[in-house]
Amino acid sequence: MGPENRDVIVSEVGPRDGLQSIKRIMPTQTKIAWIKALAASGLSEIEVGSFVSPKLLPQMADCADLVQAAIEIPDLTVLALVPNLRGAEAAFAARTRKITMPVSASQAHSKANINRTVEEAVKDVARVNRLRHEQPDDYRPGIEVGISTAFGCTMEGAISEDWVIRLAGMLADAGADTIGLSDTTGYGNPAQVKRLFKRLKSEVGEKAGGAHFHNTRGQGLGNVVAALEVGVTTFDSSQAGLGGCPYAPGATGNIVTEDLVFMLEAMGLKTGIDIDKLIAARPIILSGLPGEALYGHVQDAGLPKGFHYA
Repeated sequence: MGPENRDVIVSEVGPRDGLQSIKRIMPTQTKIAWIKALAASGLSEIEVGSFVSPKLLPQMADCADLVQAAIEIPDLTVLALVPNLRGAEAAFAARTRKITMPVSASQAHSKANINRTVEEAVKDVARVNRLRHEQPDDYRPGIEVGISTAFGCTMEGAISEDWVIRLAGMLADAGADTIGLSDTTGYGNPAQVKRLFKRLKSEVGEKAGGAHFHNTRGQGLGNVVAALEVGVTTFDSSQAGLGGCPYAPGATGNIVTEDLVFMLEAMGLKTGIDIDKLIAARPIILSGLPGEALYGHVQDAGLPKGFHYA
């Protein structure tokens, strides 16, 4: 099922956001097997890794190899996270189809995460946009930006919503194709989610992007429903709930892909994803990371009797 036939795009971030928070390193061939299994379940978008210094995150050192393997999978949008211009150069050399750049609304988190002020990070987006337009005519990768800590920061506490929206406008001017909002630290609540995404759409129009929620305080799926109610149609999630920003203290637990897909399909929204095939990919994680804690409910409870996909 192509993206045009889906009501909601579920963007799998486990191979990046999930694995970067685990100190052990999953073997490259296991990562590739996992990515292929995720794609076989019907996921149309997978973030396979980060183009970052292997000294900082050795878990991500094989990102170029993963991109090369993943772009061979038909009908799959292959994403990679890029923190700066150097990372973008590596991503473009590997022919990554879409890059995502994290720009934090919190100065303290920005320094800890990418060693940049927020303003410097915005300038990096503009530099990467210029680099994109220097690529060959047959290669124009997408650039999406997620505003990290948009709903609050463990280092700074509350984040001004006016500042988040102003930052979104700055990023649109810098050349980002889409700007989404990320609840990096699990501070967000449904009322706040609806309010901020409404304002985001008002500020940047069609450049308003998707949502990245964590379930740190149990609000993840509630926040998804709130975002759906104001027109958000792309959601990041991580198989088995792996993940959390290693540079944001206490940031644990991406929303679980399996549970998200079940909720969306049960609500009558087409995702194009086969839940049984998705669950079948879970053991691959344990083959590469024995004993790792996996989360979620659907794989234990099973699908309800008579369950029908949307």
